[in-house]
This record gives sequence, structure tokens and C-alpha cells, in this order.
Amino acid sequence: MDPEGTRARLQHTVKAVVRKGERYYVAECLDVAVVTQGRTLDETLANLQEAVALHLEGEDPADFGLVAHPTILVTMELEPASAQT
Repeated sequence: MDPEGTRARLQHTVKAVVRKGERYYVAECLDVAVVTQGRTLDETLANLQEAVALHLEGEDPADFGLVAHPTILVTMELEPASAQT
């Protein structure tokens, strides 16, 4: 039983932001201490999945405010395209 409703407040997603650096894409989680990079967007996302899994391995996800087996919600940060005249 969960008398305080803690389980109801657990997050189902790990939120992350991906940014394009000068040479690499960088992914940074907002909910857990995970940062990774890759040369391509696909490589960065694969690295992010692996890094989050390794970070949570052997841990109780509830200690991070997460349900078991959370998904990863990725936001991509982009600069506006320059106006061409």
C-alpha cells in the first residue's frame, strides 16, 4: 500500500534536451545526471538510451522519482534559420 500516494507522483518519462554543438550533438537529461554526445543525431540518441539505462541499472527508479522502465522524452533545441533575401 502507498499511503502517501508517492507512486502516483512518479514520472513515466526521463526528459532530455539535444543540442547541436560545433562538432557533436549533446544530449543532457533534466531529471537524472546523464550527459552524452554523438557525431550524428542517431548516434546521440542511442548513446542517450544506453547512458540512462546504465545510470538506472541496479538502482530503484523511485529514488529518482521515476517508475520502473521509464521512457525518454527528447526535445531538440534548434536555432532559427537565418532569413535569406
